Amino acid sequence: MSVFETLILEKTGFTATVTLNRPQVLNIHNMAMRDDLFEVLSAIREDDEIRVVLIKGAGEKAFCAGADLKEFLTAPPPAAAREVRFDADLWNLFTHMPPPLMAAVHGYCLGSGIEIALCCDLVIASEDAKFGLPEVGLGIIPAAGGTQTVPRAVGYGPALEMMLTNRWIDAQEALRIGLVNRVVTRKELFPEAEEMAEGIAALNPRMIRLAKEAVLRGLDLKLEQGLELEKRLAMRLNN
Repeated sequence: MSVFETLILEKTGFTATVTLNRPQVLNIHNMAMRDDLFEVLSAIREDDEIRVVLIKGAGEKAFCAGADLKEFLTAPPPAAAREVRFDADLWNLFTHMPPPLMAAVHGYCLGSGIEIALCCDLVIASEDAKFGLPEVGLGIIPAAGGTQTVPRAVGYGPALEMMLTNRWIDAQEALRIGLVNRVVTRKELFPEAEEMAEGIAALNPRMIRLAKEAVLRGLDLKLEQGLELEKRLAMRLNN
């Protein structure tokens, strides 16, 4: 087990578990967490033994209740410019991880919390999960991928409603509109997520990565191009 300032990294078999570890402030995403996430995901990306990554939040109240605006909105101009570059690199790293990422979401999942969850490939939520995008009401826009990932998950109308009205939704509505894949009880959340992760990790590792690559790359292609990509990747699996 590796302990960073804001994260806990554990590797069990072929599964890496990353715990957002600032429970005293609802696991809000600050500069230190950004740096830790970048370091951890970079290390995981280079570890061919890892077949699946599970991200969860410490404590009883939140997966991640957003960004630490006191830090991000008060940084001096040179530092602010660096934050933009570094954040872009972090979210790009999230979306280009070879192994599948899973998020186990409980309690508050707001702003950056949604953005972290939707940079994952699968999202399991507990019944007590609450989702919201409060940035516009604070004079900013979701800038860690929220304006792009949320509409892709739930569609234009529901995404814009969440952003412009700051209407929070519960886990069941999140399931209905496609924001999450599965809803379970709070007691079942981590065991269910771990069981799913273990099931994925038990599969052929090349197949796992190629299947994810086929889906993600295919989303930006016309159907006939996607089918050709699928064929090429399937042939690679047999070589």
